[in-house]
Amino acid sequence: METGNDTQISKFLLLGLSGEPELQPLLFGLFLSMYLITVFGNLLLILAVSSDSHLHTPMYFFLANLSFADICFTTTTVPKMLWNIQVQSKLITYEDCLSQMFFFILFEGLDVFLLTVMSFDRFVAICHPLHYTVIMNPRLCGLLVLVSWITSILNSLLESLLVLQLSFCTHFHIPHFFCELHQMIQLAYSDTFLNDTVMYVSVVLLACCPLSGILYSYSKIISSIYRISSGKYKAFSTCASHLSVVSLFYCTSLGVYLSSAATQSSHTSAVASGMYMVVTPMLNPFIYSLRNRDIKGALMRFSGMAALKGSIVQG
Repeated sequence: METGNDTQISKFLLLGLSGEPELQPLLFGLFLSMYLITVFGNLLLILAVSSDSHLHTPMYFFLANLSFADICFTTTTVPKMLWNIQVQSKLITYEDCLSQMFFFILFEGLDVFLLTVMSFDRFVAICHPLHYTVIMNPRLCGLLVLVSWITSILNSLLESLLVLQLSFCTHFHIPHFFCELHQMIQLAYSDTFLNDTVMYVSVVLLACCPLSGILYSYSKIISSIYRISSGKYKAFSTCASHLSVVSLFYCTSLGVYLSSAATQSSHTSAVASGMYMVVTPMLNPFIYSLRNRDIKGALMRFSGMAALKGSIVQG
């Protein structure tokens, strides 16, 4: 066995979703298409929000940040997996593994915080409509996003530094397609009590507490909607897209942890993680664009502007 300092020269093996050679082209095509749809869809949403003055509101400001976080969240894992399939290699260096884990935890936490901030925005808009512009002023919106970034970075940095102190064998197999924190801790041969404690405390503080805030916000929203005499559908439709995204995000993430705990199968956990990390960010732009007239209009105007510029350039 090597000492903790010797892990700097280690090379790890990512076992991926399947070791069967005949399935590799199928996995490559499937994940490549989903990754391209995710990047294109979220990037188009960001461009539509930034180019349309009608969408320069707190809700769409948070939505653009969520789309950016989703692009980065998927990019931390999928390109490396596609590269490994293409070159038929499962190797990843210790430095790359640690970097991948750092950015994965960062953008996962950022997703959680942005969804919580967006639920607070809908709570203020529906429960306190007369004070909405005063409460959700540009300064507060920027501060909420900044705090979300700082908290996510600090949490990710703490988790990564604790993993850095662990000792591993010179080579070991990760039964996943990316360097997942829980798998890394399980495969270390040094004492992981502090890592486990910090990880579980982090889950409680940075996942359960935001979820409680989201549930509280929507309980107040639903209560307020039931009290109004007219316009209930219009009031609820303004937050239906966000509620759908929150449900999708937490249901898939909960499925990852439940499948891992119930079956103790690394393959099942890897498949569930693939759904959680690729499918959810891919569907978010469709959910917001299909259920939101403002986004539809902005996308149409943006596509019209792009077509007009293209015709001018050609002329």
